[in-house]
Amino acid sequence: MSKDTLRQFANLLSVVLALTINVLASVLPLNGQNTGEISDRFQVYFVPAGYVFAIWGIIYIGWIAFTIFQFRLSQKESPRLRRLGYLFALSGAANAAWLFTWHYNFFGLGVLVMLSLLGLLIASYLCLNVNRSSASGAEWWSVDLPFSVYLGWITVATVANVTDWLYLIGWNGFGIAAPAWAVIMIAVASLLGLLMALTRRDAGYLFVLVWSFVGIALKQVAAPNVVIAAWIGAGFMLILAVYSLIRPKTA
Repeated sequence: MSKDTLRQFANLLSVVLALTINVLASVLPLNGQNTGEISDRFQVYFVPAGYVFAIWGIIYIGWIAFTIFQFRLSQKESPRLRRLGYLFALSGAANAAWLFTWHYNFFGLGVLVMLSLLGLLIASYLCLNVNRSSASGAEWWSVDLPFSVYLGWITVATVANVTDWLYLIGWNGFGIAAPAWAVIMIAVASLLGLLMALTRRDAGYLFVLVWSFVGIALKQVAAPNVVIAAWIGAGFMLILAVYSLIRPKTA
């Protein structure tokens, strides 16, 4: 078996593993706990409404699309996919591992796993040179867009995960109120969105932030400052997403 074939099947097995664990987490559920119910235990403000988590359906479709695309004969020796190597396969394993840490209440370990997943996705994004390559058509839909959406969501999920853990250990936020910290996190995420718009024109990443910020605004109605910040952030990200779509390519 060639190195390219081994990489292709590693990606396939990773997707099968991650999808299986994600399904079991909801169907069983793992450790008798629903993922959303666990999240509701934490009285934090950087958490969106439940419907926002439906984005996982889009992420799953992206995983499947990428897996099928990389098996095309024309892609077996693709320099781009060779650069990606086993990063995607490792991200699938990290995704599955995080679900076990979350459902079995190992929240501190879960933060480390989530940070590892974020790191793997950032590395994948850079190796694929997302939105800077000449990808178009099937390649853009099966590679660039799925990795943009996945990275966007895991960026938001990582912030939420760290916030949950800090709440759990009773961190006082340097005396800054929890709603104020949520506003700060929305501002930081918005700056990341601005960076993505200016350097990558990554509308996929930006639309994920729009989706997430709107969900936060609808969820955190008891914290007016958070709601205002989330709506402003969502509007700003939407403008940047449209800008990224219509701005003429210069490279």
